[in-house]
Amino acid sequence: MQFQDMRRTRKSLPDSQRPVPFKASATRPLIAASATYRSPLENRGNGNGGWLDRATRRPTVRRTICLVIVGVLVLGLAAFAVVHAVRKHPAPATAANATAQNKGSTAAETPATSPTTISLLATGDFIAHDSVNNAAKKADGTYDYLPMMADFTALFKQSDIRFCNDPILNGGAQFGIIGYPKFNSPTEFVTDMGRLGCNLVNTASNHSFDKTQDVISASVHAWDGVPHMLAMAGQNRTQAEHDAIHYFTIKGVKFAFLAYTTYSNTAPQNSYGVNVFTQDFAKQQISTARQSGAQAIIVSMRWGTEYSGQVNAVQKQDAQFLADQGVDLVLGHGPHVLQTVTQLTGSGGNKTTVWYSLGNFINTQEPPETLFSGLALMQYDIKTKQFIAPRYLPVYMHYEWTAAQAATDTITARNHLHLYLLEDATQAMIDSQQLKTTIAAQKQRISSTLNADGLTIPLITSKDY
Repeated sequence: MQFQDMRRTRKSLPDSQRPVPFKASATRPLIAASATYRSPLENRGNGNGGWLDRATRRPTVRRTICLVIVGVLVLGLAAFAVVHAVRKHPAPATAANATAQNKGSTAAETPATSPTTISLLATGDFIAHDSVNNAAKKADGTYDYLPMMADFTALFKQSDIRFCNDPILNGGAQFGIIGYPKFNSPTEFVTDMGRLGCNLVNTASNHSFDKTQDVISASVHAWDGVPHMLAMAGQNRTQAEHDAIHYFTIKGVKFAFLAYTTYSNTAPQNSYGVNVFTQDFAKQQISTARQSGAQAIIVSMRWGTEYSGQVNAVQKQDAQFLADQGVDLVLGHGPHVLQTVTQLTGSGGNKTTVWYSLGNFINTQEPPETLFSGLALMQYDIKTKQFIAPRYLPVYMHYEWTAAQAATDTITARNHLHLYLLEDATQAMIDSQQLKTTIAAQKQRISSTLNADGLTIPLITSKDY
């Protein structure tokens, strides 16, 4: 958050595990028994070589009909046995479609397994507040954040692209671990985002220069160590990294990923540590990405008014500019609360989907709107070259403290931190958090916010995922 807003948001902290039982269906190999079939006709005869007419001693029409009937019956029984065996023992499930089988879905209904679509998941902010760090700290001094968000590891694995927003520094203990107001998390925060499944990450933020360039460089180095990443963009160690465009390919589609912040809490110490948005810089990178063969361009934007569910005029202006440059998808964050989703038409006739703000993910802020957010879900249609089928899976960030602690705003008092699917929350959990809201009210807010611009964004549960 910007300094002039600190008094207004002192009670609303600024930026920055029950596992889901998804298990693959048991599969067994289809056992094909081999046996020689012996027709009853082979055991019957008159001692003269088979069924012969008593008068003519020649094969009769009745014998031929019997043979045909028996043959048809044998083939029918064999076909029934094969079909029954296949239904009872389906082909072994792959890692990608195992959950779909257990959920009662076909492989084609699971986005990650479709040969014609590429599935995308996007989260809001991962913020290592002091209470988040305290909850993750172990007796030996190391940190483990994954238990707080373990309910989501199986869900993440079902999407091809898993976008996560890391708006803080992650330089590690050598620079001092601290939360609000100038963040620096343990490097385990990065490691555990990778363990969760994040593979496309934005790090451009108003907090990027909370400390020094050395901490930025250490943060980028921490992300270098995360396996299976598609791309990380936003913070940089050098001018060359600042100028670079990040590409990745899935199912033959070449993507470009760009990341910017529109503001900084402190003046950047150099020209390269964080990607600050300007129209000239973005236009040049987008043009280069297209010329380099990118078929789809995803842009991450740190923008907007903190704690406001309303899209401001500058956001709208920047979004239309990105659409006019031919960007396919804009993933926004910064307000810490959910904002609407829209589809803009660019000057070239292209369609650009804009999620103005994805809200929060891991955090311990106070306003209910910062704690009830969700996962944005879409598919990229390889044939039409568009992002389609937007959906939203609501989540709830739980912690507990007493009414007295809430009244005195005891930052480190929050405990029992866990991120849940909203479908798993109870009103008793909400009440223990001193939130003074209801699950029904939050669902209504989420739905009305998402659909405020005319698109239809259904709220789903894990069964529909």
